[in-house]
Amino acid sequence: MVQEKKLVDEVSGWLRVYDDGSVDRTWSGPPEVMFMTDSVPPHEQFTEGVATRDVTIDSNSGLKVRIYLPEQIPTTNTKLPIILHFHGGGFCISQPDWYMYYHFYTRLARSVPAICVSVYLRLAPENRLPAACDDGCAALLWLRSLAKGESNEPWINDHADFNRVFLIGDSSGGNIVHEVAARGGNLGLSPLRLAGAIPIHPGFVRVERSKSELEQPESPLLTLDMVDKFLALALPLGSTKDHPITCPMGSSAPPIDGLNLPPYLLCVAEKDLIKDTEMEYYEAMKKSNKDVELLISHGMGHSFYLNKIAVDIDSDTAAQTTGLIEGIKEFIMKH
Repeated sequence: MVQEKKLVDEVSGWLRVYDDGSVDRTWSGPPEVMFMTDSVPPHEQFTEGVATRDVTIDSNSGLKVRIYLPEQIPTTNTKLPIILHFHGGGFCISQPDWYMYYHFYTRLARSVPAICVSVYLRLAPENRLPAACDDGCAALLWLRSLAKGESNEPWINDHADFNRVFLIGDSSGGNIVHEVAARGGNLGLSPLRLAGAIPIHPGFVRVERSKSELEQPESPLLTLDMVDKFLALALPLGSTKDHPITCPMGSSAPPIDGLNLPPYLLCVAEKDLIKDTEMEYYEAMKKSNKDVELLISHGMGHSFYLNKIAVDIDSDTAAQTTGLIEGIKEFIMKH
């Protein structure tokens, strides 16, 4: 007789963990939003000005990236900046081929224009932190190997400016941006240059609840339950939210003034549950004399721009999404 597996943990709609260690990530929330988690297959022909392909960058680990290449005017010799993207999902869910990332990052690649490289990060709880950060670093080192001519990926080698590499990440991907930027400062990346870092609504939190966590409205893309449960599943066993990856501005983290960081554009949503701790990070960066700009999306909640339904039907969300893209483009152009 087969022993039936028991549910040991669940994160609303997104994730179920069983006693045999298996994890089910099938979307079980409202069916009308399920399309945002649908996988978009790569297409090497240009569709709406962007082509995509998936590439394995480490044959030993199987680590993959998705590349977005914007369509260029054939007569120009312009080399494009590279945006290295780390997806969100509390380190536990989602992947680069989800429609919610596809619809935003094709638009960003086209708007800047830039080549976007999005990493298929290992997920917790099967792979607890720092696994996802290690994958982010591995992708950066892969770009360095292309810059050195040690390996070749035609879309990048033919079209990319390795002197202008930017890190970008949504939500927990923003935590990875900081961790990879901090590590990158000691890696000797030449001839590649890390030109900037763009954490968007990063998952910076601490053990003690902030005022915004207690007062801001929860959103479909972020609830307190999601924050608590995802991080409990993702952090190294025995760690708390004061861990350096989730609280880089806290006393357990390496002092920010000792880090060799590129210029930053920190993107914050005014109605984000975790806005206060993101602002604590901003203040810590300022106090350490780091080059950090702030872009605030007024009236918006966490990761609002990934919610395709809201972007399509709500003029404020659409306008703030355009503003976010313009702000990112301006920052990239400046550096």
